[in-house]
Formats: sequence, C-alpha cells, structure tokens
Amino acid sequence: MATFGEQIRLLREEAKLSLREVAEQIGIDTSLLGKIERNDRQPTKEQIKLVAKFFNLDEKDLMKEFLSDQIAYKIMEEEADIDTLKVAEKKIQYLKMKK
Repeated sequence: MATFGEQIRLLREEAKLSLREVAEQIGIDTSLLGKIERNDRQPTKEQIKLVAKFFNLDEKDLMKEFLSDQIAYKIMEEEADIDTLKVAEKKIQYLKMKK
C-alpha cells in the first residue's frame, strides 16, 4: 500500500513524465511536487484537485487517500491503536447527526 505521495510519483512515472512536466501542467513549483511525492510536504486541497484533474482521477478518491495518510501519520505519532479509530468513527457519526 503506497502513501499519497508515492501514488502520485507512480502515476507520473507510469505516464513517463518528469517532475517538471507535471508541475508545469498543474501550476506548482517542481521542488514542491518532489516534496509532495516524498511525503515531505502536504498538498493543499486545491493542489489535490489539480493533480486529480491532470491524471483524470476521481477527486474524492484522491482526497480519501490523502486524508487516510494524515490519519495514519497522526495515529503513529501519538502511538495510538485501532481502538482510537473506532472511537473516532463513533464521534463522526455523532457529529453528523448533530448537523
């Protein structure tokens, strides 16, 4: 299972495109795209939209991949366990009902 950045790099490499080519097409700096691919920087929501459009991907699916990375990193950082995710799921359901 690849991280968000690794997936972007795989897509780019499969398309036989350079970092520069993709960065130019989506309107970001080449070094920023490289950092996103290495998971050194997190893309903005707008950048995720641009990447999805460029690679003809479903924006929601790409956003899920990004968010799942964020959650996984936070869980690892806090040395939490799967029970934390179960509690979070219940809280999400609760918060959705309150809306």
